Amino acid sequence: MTERPPHHTPNRQLAALIAEAGFSNAGLARRVDQLGIEHGLDLRYDKTSVTRWLRGQQPRGTTPALIAEVFTRRLGRRLSAQDLGLDACAPVYAGLEFAATPSEAVDIVSGLWRKDSGSHAELRKIAFTPAGLVVPSRDWLIGRADERVARGEPVPEGAGRVPAQGGRPATVPRQRRTDRVDRTQGSRVTSGDIAALRSVGELFRALDHAYGGGHARQALVRYLEHEAEPMLRGTYGEATGRRLFAAAAADLTRLAGWTSYDIAAHGLAQRYFVQALRLAQAAGDRAYGSYVLVTMSRQAVYLGHGREAVQLARVAQQGIGSSAPPTVQALLHSAEARGHGVLGEVRACTAALARAERALETVRPGDDTPYWARFFDEAQLADELAHCHRDLQQYRAASQHAERSLQLRAAGFARSRLFCRVVLATARLGLGELEQACTLGAEAALQASEMRSVRAHEYVREFERRLEPYRDAAAVRGYQERVAALG
Repeated sequence: MTERPPHHTPNRQLAALIAEAGFSNAGLARRVDQLGIEHGLDLRYDKTSVTRWLRGQQPRGTTPALIAEVFTRRLGRRLSAQDLGLDACAPVYAGLEFAATPSEAVDIVSGLWRKDSGSHAELRKIAFTPAGLVVPSRDWLIGRADERVARGEPVPEGAGRVPAQGGRPATVPRQRRTDRVDRTQGSRVTSGDIAALRSVGELFRALDHAYGGGHARQALVRYLEHEAEPMLRGTYGEATGRRLFAAAAADLTRLAGWTSYDIAAHGLAQRYFVQALRLAQAAGDRAYGSYVLVTMSRQAVYLGHGREAVQLARVAQQGIGSSAPPTVQALLHSAEARGHGVLGEVRACTAALARAERALETVRPGDDTPYWARFFDEAQLADELAHCHRDLQQYRAASQHAERSLQLRAAGFARSRLFCRVVLATARLGLGELEQACTLGAEAALQASEMRSVRAHEYVREFERRLEPYRDAAAVRGYQERVAALG
């Protein structure tokens, strides 16, 4: 690869970190090449390349960020390209950092909002990276709540230090300079502001369920940039600050990630989820953090990363403990089951589903179920069961649970009903009921044509791939004609 002309100043920062990590020059080059392959890059660095870097030469493009990630994995603490004495040009890992402080978290996530609300189409093309799940989930699990999130308020005596996160020093780093005006003296955030944020979240959630993530995603991101960010940079005390981080930052950012996931912007969605996880920690809301991890687990399932999905669900369970409300426990166990289902692990999947069923059976009126978990009811559990049995090729059980979910599910959850209808169609196909399968599939295709959801269209395409061996059958030709008429 073409390098920039070398600087004549040796890179002592890089040399010190190589020594600390115990890398040889060839070993470092090999690890950078391997990480590049994960991102579809053919880098071909060798020990001579590392020697040049040590002499002060600057690698181009995304390589500095890749080198930084190699050291992050080895040393167990987040390192940037600048920490290595390297320039960071378009770092592929930007947004996957688990920030050391709430203010740093606001800087990172607001940068994402600003880029996403503009015409930065490349942001929506960033690849999902399974390796990027490890450090944030670990840091969340071992991290403690931030001591202070208040802003623009007098600092209590003894404040100014935060608990160590993932081996990082406990002192608060200096505030990074940004390209935005610092709003330290911004408006005071009120309870009304937070209530409005909650209402906005409910509105966008309803639009997402009914019409797909692509319908109002950009409006949500612009709202975050123009309304939520000024609040986060405003003035608030501790109690209000925690509620603000929960309502504005964690919840709406997770929703931005969810809608990004629905339009197949998977790398961007992953970054939103990581930041929502960090913001949930700033809110002091351990339970919501577990929900973000479950959301990350669901994305991993969709992308076929079953092992990572199981690990994320288990981290969520470990992080919240046995004191979680029964509905939340059911949610966490069903997420684990989906990962086992993708892996074809029948016994582990069945055991996790049984735990989810037992937990949901213990739910009683008046239980302290968080607002974000109330969607997980009998209809949702039946949906999870149907998906798992489909993945395990247990089509009779999949059909029964899918039918039950469709009977119970409210009409407003249109996309979820579409997914379940496709699962039912797939199960019927697996049972040899070709005509019924095609009828159900055509209904789902019609629904998908009215939604802005890549996932909805992909469910239908996956069903059509399963129809391929039967393409000469009359029922399949009829299905194709009906779908072609949708234009």
